[in-house]
Amino acid sequence: MSSKTASCFCGQLRIEVSGEPLGVGVCHCLACQQRTGSVFATLAAFAAPYRVSGHATEFVRTGDRGARFRFRFCPICGSNVFHTEEGDESAVSVAVGAFADPAFPPPQDSVYECRRHAWVRLPEGVAAYAQDPD
Repeated sequence: MSSKTASCFCGQLRIEVSGEPLGVGVCHCLACQQRTGSVFATLAAFAAPYRVSGHATEFVRTGDRGARFRFRFCPICGSNVFHTEEGDESAVSVAVGAFADPAFPPPQDSVYECRRHAWVRLPEGVAAYAQDPD
């Protein structure tokens, strides 16, 4: 099974995942915009197990439906690398940019379209949801 490694900008915090992504998506919610400093977050979910090396700063955010998400950032360069949902350690969501791979698969889903900046255009065929469909 193939593995992929994502890391922060300075390389101190890394996560190694195996296999293909369970899914790739973008989120336009205001929390993701503020968290990433961009107009949307692009995430890829991978099944456990995964291997983390380095030290992380953590931030826990409660989502719209009450789920708690634990975000991991590099305490040195500040890069957002990955997060998990508390109580569900079966998968990890990794920031696609942390792979630094322009050939990474495109998103299949786009959530919180109600917050999408009007000038953002996604590839054809991406399923769009006004909010989070889960």
